[in-house]
Formats: sequence, structure tokens, C-alpha cells
Amino acid sequence: MSTHFPVDSILSGCRQCQSPLGFDFTFAYQPIIDLSKREIWGYEALVRGTHNESAGSILEKVNDENRYAFDQACRTKAITLASHLGLDKMLSINFLPNAVYEPKHCIQSTLKAAKQSGFPIEKIMFEITESEAVVDRQHLANIFEYYQAQGFTTGLDDFGAGHAGLNMLASFVPNILKIDIELVRDIDQIEVKQIIVRNLVTMCHQLGIRVLAEGIERKEEVDFFEGLEVTLMQGYYFAKPGFERLPKVDFD
Repeated sequence: MSTHFPVDSILSGCRQCQSPLGFDFTFAYQPIIDLSKREIWGYEALVRGTHNESAGSILEKVNDENRYAFDQACRTKAITLASHLGLDKMLSINFLPNAVYEPKHCIQSTLKAAKQSGFPIEKIMFEITESEAVVDRQHLANIFEYYQAQGFTTGLDDFGAGHAGLNMLASFVPNILKIDIELVRDIDQIEVKQIIVRNLVTMCHQLGIRVLAEGIERKEEVDFFEGLEVTLMQGYYFAKPGFERLPKVDFD
């Protein structure tokens, strides 16, 4: 069920989307691999400064006045640059859920950028960014349902890191669930993490959600998740983010 937004609210949001940001940014791309097929499944677009400054240095400039414009610019820039780089896999884009006032209106610039770049929307995944807590879970559920209906893939990022918890999962079922790096790190050595993750993976299988382990840095972590039949992985073990480029992965 969609949320009703007054016309004046939509127009106000549209004006904010068109406001100048006052700063520039670009992206680094990190591979997401499918270990079962020994191939790159996709790339996550990670915001960076134009001289490869950290994501934090850019996100700290985002405020209530430019939040809408930044979210829209992130989507279009991530798609345009990915197309320029020749990306033909899944493109994962973080979005700010509190910057989407009405899904149908807010997706238009994304659809336009995809069309102009010749980038298929079925190869775009939207995931909730770890930098912003969700104010209204039902609103987020409405966004995800609309995105899925349009053919986009949806992802729930950093599951287990506080705001992305079981209550959120109970509100909507994403296509992809990304296990937070803190649960992944040294999981082969910590029994409590193993118990939590085993049950989480079982629950996701029952819900039809595909699990992605992010923050993989060691072969032992790879082996643990492979043993659980979790084959989507991301982390420095495979490749660091490439600044305005698509890093390759050597599976040999």
C-alpha cells in the first residue's frame, strides 16, 4: 500500500532535488563476487571525493537542505560513470531512504539516467545506506515494494549493525541481505557469531532472500560462508574499491 503525499510536499521535494549541492563527488567501485560461479556478480558504487577522499568526508556535507539533491545526484552519477566504465554486471547503489518523499516521483531521474546511459534497470540494486537510520519503516517498505515492481533489485545493508535489525526485516523482504562486517570478521574463530549467522542464513533461505557476506578479509572467512552455501561475498580479500574504475578479481 503506497503512502499519500500532498502535491505541495512533492513540489517542495522536487525543488530541493534541483537545488545546487555546493560540492562535487565521484565513486569507487568494489566487486561483489559469486564464488559458486567464480565470477564477478556486480559492483557496489561507493561515494568518494573527486581526489579519492573518504566517503565520510562527503557524507558529512549532507544536511536537511541538500539531502534530496545529493541522493538524486548519487544515483545518476553512479549509473553514468558505471556505464562509461563498461559495467555489464549488477550495479549496487546506496540510497538515503529519508530523502525519498514519494517513490514514483523520486525514481524518475534514475530511470532517465539509466535510459540515457543504456543501462538496464534489472541490473541496478538499491540498498539502504549504513549512514542513515530509517525514520519510518513502513515508508521504506513502500519504497522497496515500488522499486521491486519496477524491476530493480533491493538490498538490506549492514544487517546486524543496529538500525538494520529484525524489526526492519519484518517490515519488508529484500532480494539481498548483506551481513554486517562485524559479524563476518573472524567468524571462523568465534562460536557466538557462528550460531547467529547460521540461524540468520537459514531464516533468509526460508524467506527467499539471498545472503551476501561483506567485509571478507581472510580465506578462513570465505571457507566458513562457503560451507553455509553463501556464495555472494565482498571484501578486501577479493579486491579493494577501485577509484573511478572496475577492479578485476583473480580467482586462480
